[in-house]
Amino acid sequence: MDLKAVSTKITEPTKSALARITNALDAVAPTCAPFAARWDAEADRRAKLRTPENLKRLMDAQKAHNSARATAATAKSQRQAARKASANPLSTGRRAARTADKAARTHRDTARAALKEARKSYPATLRARAVQAHAVHAVPGAVSSWLMSTAESWTIWPASVSAGLIALNAGALWLGRRTVTVAVDDVLSAEERRLVERLDPSYWARHADERGLSGTVPAPVEITPAGLVTHVRLDGRWKPSAFKAKHEEIRAMLGARTDLRMEIKAGSHGDRATITLRTRSAADGVDLSGWTPGAPWGVDTITGEPVMVPLGRRMLIAGTSGSGKSWSTRALLAEGSEAPDHRLVVIDPKRVEAINWEHRARTAIAPDEVLDVTDELVAEMHDRLRLIPRGRDTIEISPERPRITVFVDEGAEVIGMARDKEYKRVMENLGTLARMARAAEIILIWATQKPTMDAKGGIDPQISAQITYRAALALSTSGESRVVFGDDATEKGWHAHELPMPGVAMLRSGPKAPPHPIRTRAFSPADVIALPDRPIWRRQEAPAGTAGASAPAPLRLVKEEPAAAVPAQPKVQPTNREKVAAAIGAGSRTVADVANVTGINKGSVSKAVKSLVEAGEVVKAADGALSLPVVGEVSA
Repeated sequence: MDLKAVSTKITEPTKSALARITNALDAVAPTCAPFAARWDAEADRRAKLRTPENLKRLMDAQKAHNSARATAATAKSQRQAARKASANPLSTGRRAARTADKAARTHRDTARAALKEARKSYPATLRARAVQAHAVHAVPGAVSSWLMSTAESWTIWPASVSAGLIALNAGALWLGRRTVTVAVDDVLSAEERRLVERLDPSYWARHADERGLSGTVPAPVEITPAGLVTHVRLDGRWKPSAFKAKHEEIRAMLGARTDLRMEIKAGSHGDRATITLRTRSAADGVDLSGWTPGAPWGVDTITGEPVMVPLGRRMLIAGTSGSGKSWSTRALLAEGSEAPDHRLVVIDPKRVEAINWEHRARTAIAPDEVLDVTDELVAEMHDRLRLIPRGRDTIEISPERPRITVFVDEGAEVIGMARDKEYKRVMENLGTLARMARAAEIILIWATQKPTMDAKGGIDPQISAQITYRAALALSTSGESRVVFGDDATEKGWHAHELPMPGVAMLRSGPKAPPHPIRTRAFSPADVIALPDRPIWRRQEAPAGTAGASAPAPLRLVKEEPAAAVPAQPKVQPTNREKVAAAIGAGSRTVADVANVTGINKGSVSKAVKSLVEAGEVVKAADGALSLPVVGEVSA
């Protein structure tokens, strides 16, 4: 016979039962810990007050009280005797006895109050008070059970209830004082192990009062791919918003790093709150270097799901210097210039980003180049809008009419450029593209380091109002987060100013989008230069025979450069009248055509045409067609 096997078979059930009992006691102990903590605190308070000085004060008070009682009793007897001796209430004897009795009673009351105060200064031990309290029900319960019992049957429920109360008190104290060993998973890091130990209910219950968190008890920690999560029960005066306001005390209680992201929000019920510690990232181990067509923009660090940014969405991208904004946006630009029916335009007054895309994008760096390309884009937009058939919202993209993604980097520099009167039309053109060009599949992506809307900011309010996708890497202030994500950014958790650098972003694509940090794809300048060449869009690419093929590019009158020996003269900006005359000379026949070509609003064009007709510089036919007068013709 295998004695070891027999012994194991006998002892294993016992060990299993003991383990279950231990686990059950561990689970109940945190519930009783607040009661035991309050009991021990009160017992300690009473013990500290039981000093020899307070004892002497109590004994003196008891002696004075006994003496006052005796004096009061004597005065009362003397008053009764005086009342019997004389029927006259105003007699000298009765008045003297009455005065003495009143003084004695007042002295007795004063001594009683002093005795109460002395007893508070030298209280009985908590154990003695507990024995006295239990005796109040134990003795009557035992007597009641004896009186209600007969020789045939015993009625013991009064005594059993009393004994149960005594056992409940002693058991709650024992469980509350029980030391619970915190079980920590071996896969946790050293930081996570420390946080799990401090989030254990037994540790929390013993130290919550020190931090002003008494009345809150956390549940066991859940380990998720994004960090540690615990649900906290809120008792008494607590509500989720008040618990969230104690975030500094909670961080101190846990001893968490200052830069560790901690989220506190309402739980599943009104008396619950949830603490989330982002000690991990679900994007850890995911390769986000380089780019291939169709690759996600990034990975959600909370859920681990890939994050896609579909083409054709007007987008705002903000991020302070060093946040990784350029590296994170290159994957979007590569996707927007990859397919045969897609083209890319890069407007970059800083030049650094634009020169990386010269082999597969139309680039504009100098102010004249920026003005030219925005003029062409507006003219292209109007052509395409006229081609949209009834019943469709957008033009159908094709290699002949590709989707054009216009990337502006840096927005603040473009706004500053447009402050010059000569280039004022740049922002007018970009505003027009933001408001009207989506149906024409000309999509604006606006990037800036300074997401403010003041006079020196990097976002134009007219453009910002049209943005549907808003992304931000690390920002400088909470105010910048509100500019990017809206006035409810702070309330909804869009705290881009708390993001780490570089390469971590938030993307708000709609009202239900969660404020999760996203680890974005890293795309270096060398990776961009290594991409294959792609066709570069220009206005001349409009196919012959289409409605917009005959419309020339917007005219800009520029004086010829003077000879080298002649000093350069400053450029003169042509007036609206000169622009209108030039457009009519180039073939425009209606006010609408002139407005489309010149970019001037129709009201101003009409005034200029009227002035030119009156001066005889333009001829207006009966059907409204405009033309220049034939040489030798005399105007009416």
